[in-house]
Amino acid sequence: MSFPGLTLIPRTRTTPLQVLMVSVTTVILSVLAMVLMFSLLGAEPTTIFQSFFIEPLSSGYNIGEVVIKASPLILIAQGLAIGFRAKVWNIGAEGQLIMGAITASLLPIWWPQSDSMLLLPAMIVFGALGGMVWSGIAALLRTSFNASEIIVTLMLTEIARQVLYFLLTGSLRDPGGYNFPQSVMFPDAGLYPIIGTGAVRANASIIITLLMTIGCWIFVNRAFAAFRLQVGGLAPAAAQYAGFSQKQAIWLSLLISGAAAGLAGMGEVAGPIGRLQSMLSPGYGYAAIIVAFLGGLNPIGIFFAGFLMAIVYVGGDIALVNAGIPSAAPVVFQGLVMVFYLGASLFLRYSLVSVFTLADVKEPV
Repeated sequence: MSFPGLTLIPRTRTTPLQVLMVSVTTVILSVLAMVLMFSLLGAEPTTIFQSFFIEPLSSGYNIGEVVIKASPLILIAQGLAIGFRAKVWNIGAEGQLIMGAITASLLPIWWPQSDSMLLLPAMIVFGALGGMVWSGIAALLRTSFNASEIIVTLMLTEIARQVLYFLLTGSLRDPGGYNFPQSVMFPDAGLYPIIGTGAVRANASIIITLLMTIGCWIFVNRAFAAFRLQVGGLAPAAAQYAGFSQKQAIWLSLLISGAAAGLAGMGEVAGPIGRLQSMLSPGYGYAAIIVAFLGGLNPIGIFFAGFLMAIVYVGGDIALVNAGIPSAAPVVFQGLVMVFYLGASLFLRYSLVSVFTLADVKEPV
């Protein structure tokens, strides 16, 4: 690829500062583009910026809402990033979130009067297992039949959604719920404790997210298995020569990301929702893909990128009232982030060099 008088040459290495600059540039350009776009629709630029990025942090309640939305985004993105480093593309975390929510919900639905201290831990295990089983289907098809995990995980997401609708209109529907597609309310023992006061809804699911972030950082920086995954993604031939199993990398990547998504689904039904219902997520599974890349596939970067995206989610609701912009504004921002990230990351992988300079370098002495 080349430009008039310029050409792109691959970089031999990148520095952490360059990776950080890509994310910072992406965020700045996305914010400017969003403000400009909605300004053209008649909204006040200062009102847009304040609604999106200031108001979500202006009160305890709003901060609590940010924490609620950041938790599943970070949790899913941490799991996805492990696979993305190995070039295993799990695009169906939304379906794994749904299956994790379904399997975790079985316990409080079967025992709605339970006050056992073991109920919530058991739900956590069931949620993780539900996501793992669903992602394991993609791993099985990839390793056995070389089926693309991108297509398989996307299709499994739609199947998971239909399974959810089937159950909520059948065996898991609340008998006293006037035929609404929802389960009974979960008992207190099946809900995460609230960590705020008053009307704040933030709950202890953020602790799971923090533990996952710490665990992923240790895994990426200290575990030999993570090194094998990364080598398999960057240099498949070298990984094969070294005896690293590609099938093992696929299974490990998909099971970890599936477990993380399942935990996120469990956190939704045991947190702000408090029951199993047809609307579980505003698209956390897809938004987490953007969070993973915006965070540079780094556990610490993902943590901050997740909070940024959560601020945009909460700010979008506020801007809908204050600035009169469309309710799809958070999705628009996510799209802008992806576009600008792809553009900025091009210069992370390549250097822009003058063809004349390149010719001087190549000219023999």
